[in-house]
Amino acid sequence: MAEKLTVHDPRGYPPQVTGKPLAPRLQSLEDRTLYLVDCLFDNSEAFVDQLHAWFAEHMPGVNIKRIAPRESWVDDPEMCAAIQADGDAAVLAVGL
Repeated sequence: MAEKLTVHDPRGYPPQVTGKPLAPRLQSLEDRTLYLVDCLFDNSEAFVDQLHAWFAEHMPGVNIKRIAPRESWVDDPEMCAAIQADGDAAVLAVGL
């Protein structure tokens, strides 16, 4: 047991994190456009289906639009621009 072992700390160095404030809360979703974003995770499409059905039944005055990025785990500037230009709020569906 005279052999030395080198142990590496797997935690590494955490990045500097700068907090950002939350978006202002809407008073109501009535007559607003809500984007349901399917983030392409496992089962996220099923979650978006259920959300869409819930809003259709319980809040029919909300204009629901469904959208998904072109690729999972990759920023999609065009999708973000569409939501910012046309949407009042968004729900990101990350799956179950």
